[in-house]
Amino acid sequence: MLNRNNEIQKSPDKRFLFILGLLIFAAYLVLGIILLFFKNVLPQFENPYRTIFGIAVIVYAFFRFMRLMQVKNN
Repeated sequence: MLNRNNEIQKSPDKRFLFILGLLIFAAYLVLGIILLFFKNVLPQFENPYRTIFGIAVIVYAFFRFMRLMQVKNN
């Protein structure tokens, strides 16, 4: 049996939005990693607050990635 989902191609708009979503996910992930490991970024924040903010940004990035994968599967 053939899977009809694989035969249907996405429109260029949907492909562009998917790639844009991946780029935004990567940007949030990189921002979170920078906040965690580079101490000279946001020096006005104390260390625990910068760490919490970096972790929150990384969690948000994965939340966006999960939503992107759910939309892709539909």
